[in-house]
Amino acid sequence: MTLVLICALIGVVAGLMGGTLGLGGGVVIVPPLIYLFHGMGVDDAVVAQMAVGTSLATIIVTSASSVHAHHRAGYVLWPVAGRLTVGIVVGALLGAVIADRLSGVALTRLFGFFAIAIALQMLLRRPGRAVEDGPTRLPGSAGLAGTGGVIGTFSSLFGIGGGSLTVPFLSWCRLPMQNAVAISAACGLPIALAGSLGFVVTGWGRPELPAWTLGYVYLPAALAIVVTSYPMAKVGARLSHRVPSAILRRIFAIFLIGIGLELIL
Repeated sequence: MTLVLICALIGVVAGLMGGTLGLGGGVVIVPPLIYLFHGMGVDDAVVAQMAVGTSLATIIVTSASSVHAHHRAGYVLWPVAGRLTVGIVVGALLGAVIADRLSGVALTRLFGFFAIAIALQMLLRRPGRAVEDGPTRLPGSAGLAGTGGVIGTFSSLFGIGGGSLTVPFLSWCRLPMQNAVAISAACGLPIALAGSLGFVVTGWGRPELPAWTLGYVYLPAALAIVVTSYPMAKVGARLSHRVPSAILRRIFAIFLIGIGLELIL
């Protein structure tokens, strides 16, 4: 019962962050799940994989809720999201395979430094040089698919929805922040679907796993998180449409620095 209540609270925070800032809930979900699984006495060999796999499973529902709200508001540019998704699916499956075979400590720290660098660039941008000023500079279909592959791989590795990579990339491409957040939410759904499938397959039959797991996905925790994150993602998406782009960008950058420090430390 304690685990269920804690996971429900985690879901509230994860849903708000996912809907408002386009952040995959894994940033909030994975660290506490690692501690919870340790407390349950789960084997150290599968604790991290369970946390990541469970996180990705919850993002399926959160992303679906967030995408629906962003789509109704008209902010999702589906041609861009579709081209990114081509690479995202392949990358997410690859990330699950890598996570099953490697510790990923060095890669996690590298990503942390990268996240902080992107956040600082967003915070230190000079006035009058907003990313949406001037024409967009989106790459072609191959470039978007390749970028999607990188986003999918890293997102699946860390159990996140991809917002910490997708939003800065689209911001750099000079898309308005509301569009960047909405497209990130749309891309989070294929990341979660493909990544979850990968973690179910790679974790299938592992003897160290406790009861009520589907591969590396621990179903009781996933269900408790989904129950609260689903409605809160809708609330977060509505909030993002009422906040000016400049303010939303700064808020996102601050959260991104926190993510980077968390991954490094």
